[in-house]
Amino acid sequence: MTEPVIMINGQVCTPGEAMTIRVAIESFAQDLRENGLGEDETGKALTLGYLRSIDLLRLKIFES
Repeated sequence: MTEPVIMINGQVCTPGEAMTIRVAIESFAQDLRENGLGEDETGKALTLGYLRSIDLLRLKIFES
């Protein structure tokens, strides 16, 4: 797999930095699926919101 080109504040990340970001996102997603952010309405809504955003990021990361 070729790492995605990620730009932060106008600076392109190295492949290692991009991999670190990709792995951190996947780790966060796994933690959200396993533990969530609470059982109340706010925690559930935040969990779903983050997982939706992660799905959109995955589309961008893996489209190349």
